[in-house]
Amino acid sequence: MTIGFSSRAAASACVLCAVGVLALGPAAPAAADPGPAGGPHATAPRPALLYRAGTQVRPRPGAPGVPAVSALSWLVADAGTGDVLAASNAHRKLPPASTLKTLFALTVLPVLPGGIRHRVSEAELTGIGAGSSLVGVAEGRSYRVADLWHGVFLNSGNDAVHVLAALNGGWRATAAGMQAKARSLGALDTRVVSPDGYDAPGQVSSAYDLAVFGRAGLRNPDFARYCATAEARFPGRDGGTYGIVNTNRLLSGTNGVARYPGLVGIKNGYTSNAGNTLVAAARRGDRTLVVTVLNPQAGGGFAVYEEARELLDWGFGAAGRVDPVGSLDGLRARPRPGPEATPVTAAAVAVSGDDDGPGWPEAAVVVGAAALGGVSVALVLRLMGRRRSAG
Repeated sequence: MTIGFSSRAAASACVLCAVGVLALGPAAPAAADPGPAGGPHATAPRPALLYRAGTQVRPRPGAPGVPAVSALSWLVADAGTGDVLAASNAHRKLPPASTLKTLFALTVLPVLPGGIRHRVSEAELTGIGAGSSLVGVAEGRSYRVADLWHGVFLNSGNDAVHVLAALNGGWRATAAGMQAKARSLGALDTRVVSPDGYDAPGQVSSAYDLAVFGRAGLRNPDFARYCATAEARFPGRDGGTYGIVNTNRLLSGTNGVARYPGLVGIKNGYTSNAGNTLVAAARRGDRTLVVTVLNPQAGGGFAVYEEARELLDWGFGAAGRVDPVGSLDGLRARPRPGPEATPVTAAAVAVSGDDDGPGWPEAAVVVGAAALGGVSVALVLRLMGRRRSAG
């Protein structure tokens, strides 16, 4: 049997659907009240601020002035809250050099326990870029994974990175894993080509992304321990050991660079293309700051440390006297429950909502419209049935 609709009946059903959707949907939100000057609305971070060129800072009365540094890009953030206190060209994409090893460690540390021993093969040491920094990993020598991590963090050894990447499934698999890790952390400026940070076409990161990696690393106890180690012993070819010193001079205090009080790591780097790069973190009392400095344009090879020192000093002095210009969590994807986690029902969708704006999510409107549409059609059919009976 075929049921036909007259044009009048169809129109009635559509009108009822539309009325139902309007009834269910939220009223248009009123214009947001900016609030009084200095109130909570006035101090909320502006989402696009860190994408602007030049120095971004929102000082309150009495805040110290931001130091004039020559780096192409830099950022100062509170490692605890993720608040970015100030930045310059935070999302400018630049070659990161060995600071990219922070992302390498975040990706590989969790799957390679430090106590594992491994005998290095010739194949694992092939493909190391010319002029790479090396810790002295030798073919045929057995190493603990913890030794190799000391080589990565202290000597920035690309030979140690190659061996660890081989243990992690290979060079390409490790690069892919690093890329996925960066995305999961909201580090969207980073493109990984060479996991050791060696210059490669298209390989870039940013002051923002590297600060995200540094902050995440401090939450990993192994990462935090390795990046804070100033000196260690490394296995030699002949069975003995030799000393290695962290090339992060703010931590080790070498080559005439004074140690920074309270420094807790994290990683420095250098290539001819990237210049000098640094992610550093320091703690005073219950506050930890993370600073990124990329490619200073003045002051020589150690300027990266002195500019980081100035920015750390400013950050500790400015804490509580500036409003954040962004957040290191700002681009991180918020997890959403899967279909197996919570039954998808009209009631559940209507209650869940979305934190990004007022009113019901689109799914709730669709469910409500569908439900009311079904009711409307049923009413039309019932009326038509009564008319036919009466006729």
